[in-house]
Amino acid sequence: MQTGWNENRALLCGTVAGEPVLSHENHGVSYDVFPLSVPRLSGAEDRLNVVAARPLLTDCPLAPGDRVEVQGEVRSFNNRTGPGSRLVITLFARSLSPTRAEPANCLELSGVLCKPPILRRTPLGREICDLMLAVNRKYGRADYLPCIAWGTLAQRCGGLHVGDGVKLEGRLQSRSYQKVVDGVTQDRTAFEVSVMHLEPVSPGEATRQRDT
Repeated sequence: MQTGWNENRALLCGTVAGEPVLSHENHGVSYDVFPLSVPRLSGAEDRLNVVAARPLLTDCPLAPGDRVEVQGEVRSFNNRTGPGSRLVITLFARSLSPTRAEPANCLELSGVLCKPPILRRTPLGREICDLMLAVNRKYGRADYLPCIAWGTLAQRCGGLHVGDGVKLEGRLQSRSYQKVVDGVTQDRTAFEVSVMHLEPVSPGEATRQRDT
């Protein structure tokens, strides 16, 4: 049973990398999706999919090359149109505004772990921990967000358990990989939350009632 509404806040500042196209319709409202390019300090870039209602895009028209600030929340859904199911991660926009600010990619999330953490080592020997965070929405649904932590933080995360509540800060990142399907190599992109800071909280603390 969903008992409340977890924290899910995102702020992105980046460059529009493609024309908005229709994503879906819900309750008579059309929603478009567009790619947003956000550079990292390393020089790499994250290419993230932003979903926005048409009225937002009417008030803030966007074209490739425009710089925009997006405030919203991270969403997930299972795409069952192909073989098997695939978790799709997007940034749902609550507001859009033109900006000249420096690139930004900031998330604040609270929720409950819904799978056992997986602590492992990269081929270069660096420790990494995979987490799956369930973040409740207001209306009885939840978003399931894959998260990743590195180094000392990964060691701490490896000691967590299913049902533990956590609050975290991080960024939404994209990662390219290849998958072989029926003997054919396909290029794919995965999206995950890179965790910068995490603190355990009680499940009750992780769930916060909000009115905004």
